[in-house]
Formats: sequence, C-alpha cells, structure tokens
Amino acid sequence: MPDSPPRRPDNGRAAPGASAGTSALLLCGVRLTDGRTVDVLIHGPLIEAVGTAGSLTTRGTRLDLRGYLLLPAPAEPHAHGDTALTASVAGPVSHRPEDVRRRATEAALLQLSHGATALRAHVRVGDVQGLASLEAVLAARRSLRGLTDVSAVAAPRLLTGVAGAEGLAVLRDAVDMGAGAIGGCPDLDPDPSGYAEAVLGLGAERGRPVDLHTDADDPVRLARLAAMAGGLRPRVSLGPCAGLSRLPGDAAARAADRLAAAAVTVICLPQGGCSGARLRGTPPVRLLRAAGVRVAAGSGALRDTANPVGRGDPLEAAYLLASRSGLTPEHAYDAVSTTARAVMGLPDVRVEAGFPADLLAVRGDQLSGALSLAYSRIVVHRGRVVARTSAVREYCDSEAVAALDLPRQGRADSGPGGSP
Repeated sequence: MPDSPPRRPDNGRAAPGASAGTSALLLCGVRLTDGRTVDVLIHGPLIEAVGTAGSLTTRGTRLDLRGYLLLPAPAEPHAHGDTALTASVAGPVSHRPEDVRRRATEAALLQLSHGATALRAHVRVGDVQGLASLEAVLAARRSLRGLTDVSAVAAPRLLTGVAGAEGLAVLRDAVDMGAGAIGGCPDLDPDPSGYAEAVLGLGAERGRPVDLHTDADDPVRLARLAAMAGGLRPRVSLGPCAGLSRLPGDAAARAADRLAAAAVTVICLPQGGCSGARLRGTPPVRLLRAAGVRVAAGSGALRDTANPVGRGDPLEAAYLLASRSGLTPEHAYDAVSTTARAVMGLPDVRVEAGFPADLLAVRGDQLSGALSLAYSRIVVHRGRVVARTSAVREYCDSEAVAALDLPRQGRADSGPGGSP
C-alpha cells in the first residue's frame, strides 16, 4: 500500500523528501482554483512552498505560468493498453509482445500529454496469449518510469468450471509476475457470482485491489457482488456500470445504497465503452454520489474497436460529467483526479507544501473554462515537466478582433504564448 499523503511541513521548512542537491522548479504567477495567483516551488518529487506571486526565488528552473490554471494532475483509472490504437489495423490485431509493448507505451504517453501522470491498464490474461500481453505492458511500465506511473490489472476470461481452472492458475501467475490489481468481467462467465468470488478471494489472499468490469444491469447479481465485496473494503471497483441508468429509479437507488454500504467504487466511462462492456453510457452519477458511492471516471477504449475515436483525455471525461450528468466542474474534475488517484492507491495531491508535485497547468483562469477549452497544457510529474502541449489561435484582422484585443494573424506579439 502507498504511504499516506505527506503532511505539510511547519514554519516554511523544506517538505519531507526534498533533497538539498535536487534541482528546484519554480512555477511563477500561476492561478489556483480559489482565485489566488501564486508561485509554487518544487524540490524533488514534492511541493516545497506556495507563496504569493513574486515572493519565492530559486536557483533552479523558473517557468512563467501567467495565464495558466494549476490543478492536481488527473489519473487514468480505466485504460486498455494492450488493445489501444488498433482501430485502423487491417486484419487481426497483433498480440506479439513487441507490438503490445509499443501500443501500450504510445497510449500511456498520449494520455500523459493530456495530463494523466498515472494509469491503470486492464490486460487480458490466459487463452492463446497467456501472460505475453501482461509481460509486454509491464515492460512498457518499466520503460516509462519517471515519466508516468503505469499499473496493470490482470483480466482473465473464464474462472469457473473446467475451463476456469486454467484461468485461475494463470491469474495467480499474473499476480506473481507483477499485476497490481485483479479484474476481469464476471458478466461473460457462465457463473458470474462464482467468477466474482474467485477474484475477490484471490485479491484478499494476495493483498491486491479488485477492479471488475460489469454492466450492472442485473440488480440481483449486483447485490450478490456488493455483499461479497464488503470483505475487501474499500479496495473494490466496478465499471463502467452503464446498466444502472437503465434500472427503474427505486431499483437503482437500492443498488446505490448497497454499493455505498460495501464501500465499492464505481468507475464510469463518459467518453465511451470498452471491450469488457456490452452497454454504453454513464451510470446515474448524481444518484450514486448522493448515496455515498465514490465515483471516478476513466477513458476506457482508446481508438480500438470498442471506440475507434476514443481520446483518452481525462479533461474530456470531466467535461462530459459536467455537461451531460449535471455535476459541478469541481465534482467532475474530482472524479478524474482526487478520486481516480484514491482508487488507484495513490497519495492525494493538493497545491500545498508537502504534497506530491504531480500537477497539470492549463491555459485559462477558471476550472469551467479549462474543462471547456483546454488545448494548452503543461504536465509535471514527480517535480519535473514531462509533457507540453501548445496551441495558438489567431484571427484575420478586423474591427471586431481589434476591439476585443484578440490575437491577430501576422502580429509581432502573436505566438505560442497567445490564446489557448
């Protein structure tokens, strides 16, 4: 289990873990969601100090972030690295380890550019591929160390009956190999309850969190699963649970109460589905939150057959939760950042001294604007800038453009620092 979030240091002293020999990074003039404009000093993997703009100095790197909003970095709790970026492949998708590793690496870097500094990838184990795809994703994780944190969820197809015995053996080997969590889709097994019981039992035995795919459209089956999950609280996640939105209101409310009582997290996929789900859509997130269910949001399929246009962008997931599901921008962003990190066992991130320096700077001055139009982004992971995306918008010269002082084509001062 990861450590608890670091405590804020007293009296302005250096944050725990900061080293005098580590190069410092100063984020200058950045705006926070509470409206303050501040400087943020980072030493090593932690934030050392936050002060009013112009109050902090360093001999290290200075980054001018005037015009940017600073947020805790999002995390991706539901990705499929082994099948990502395969929608345009002609013929059968290759599962050769080198191809899976390349796809998983490229997908993780793409999601890093959007701001996700941690990613949980569901990987199919067993059947013809055995453990080859998992081994490839774990190799991608090693190559990405220092850029983004990747963890893998081992997902067998069958776990009950004669065929399931082999799947359970492979699942145990997957945990020994380095799978950080155990998952799969009970809905596809002839005995869904038996499948869930096997996964939850192994999770308890090996001390691994459980992250299962389910449509959650069968109240009786969901009630059994919630009852079994109570023994592993709070380390059980279910998603995408789109079927909850198709249940009658009273049945959905009872299901939400059961999930809350078992401390089960729901991971929804507002941007589309994934190969582990039959139903598309988003569960009733406001109902779930009102019942006390922790709700996170992931991306699901990233340009594979389940969603050929998937973007893997956590800010888009938050935008959809706000625009379609009626969450406030703050609650929507929490689903892809604070709650997503908690589901993945990661420490909390706040823009305060002593907390991890995993941050996302987005051009804009308010969270609602960032979710609406977040083109320019700067991503900080463990105290260093690991990705940048810059966009420039310019207009042809006209009276309207001049009156609003918008960036115009050909102006000497137009450039990368212009509009988002």
